[in-house]
Amino acid sequence: MYHPPWMPYHRPIPDPKPRAKSSSGLASLADAERMMQVAFLLPSSAFVGWLIGAGLDKLLHQSWITLAGIIFGGISGIVYVVRLVITSGAKSPPPDSGPVSGPGSSGAPQ
Repeated sequence: MYHPPWMPYHRPIPDPKPRAKSSSGLASLADAERMMQVAFLLPSSAFVGWLIGAGLDKLLHQSWITLAGIIFGGISGIVYVVRLVITSGAKSPPPDSGPVSGPGSSGAPQ
């Protein structure tokens, strides 16, 4: 297509939609492992909080530390899951922005 010298050439706007990932067996296994980790993490953190709270209840002759341990364990599990989701989102590749022209090129077709 011919562009007169007085009309600037503009590159087309890239498509904002990311390309579909090619799914491989190893990538799907890694995703399944990540989901199993999240599903196992929340109840186990609450259980560990319960164990620590019950031990402190017996040691300090109190009755409220078990409940505080369960709540603290649940909150710490949720925080870890949120961090896991944020870091897995940051590791995903950015969408392809198209070819990059070198320095000094005007971008006009030859």
